[in-house]
Amino acid sequence: MKLKIASLVLAASVAPFAAAQTITVDHTTQSQLVEKAKELNRKARGPEGLASSKLNEYPNHFTMIALRSKNGGAEIHENYADFFFVVRGRAKLLTGGTVQDAKTVDPGEIRGKSVLNGVETSLNQGDIVHIPAAVPHQLLLPEGETFLYFVIKVKEK
Repeated sequence: MKLKIASLVLAASVAPFAAAQTITVDHTTQSQLVEKAKELNRKARGPEGLASSKLNEYPNHFTMIALRSKNGGAEIHENYADFFFVVRGRAKLLTGGTVQDAKTVDPGEIRGKSVLNGVETSLNQGDIVHIPAAVPHQLLLPEGETFLYFVIKVKEK
């Protein structure tokens, strides 16, 4: 009887961890991402110059595809890091510095006009960048170009 109770306690303590694990392997090809971007193209041509779509959710992260046709505003994600995988296009990434006209738009999400005194990094097709949680960042595009990127948002805090 004691062994049976111990087995039940062990199973109950392991169950939450098993439930947190995904049981399928997700595979997305570059051509699938480009096809998904076609769906986003019309919206990205709007006044914001951005369209995105969440692809999958996991216990501490999620994936999305984003298409930009204009410069982005400044952003700070207090709890999430961003990994960008550049699928197509080029952009300048400003990181660090301070956010001009910063406003909290959602819990843990701050937006502003621009990043002041940030470090500039050139991003090109095939590049990967990690932006830690709480780091100001902004994407700047060459006039008339689009920027397609796969994003993994990872909960860090």
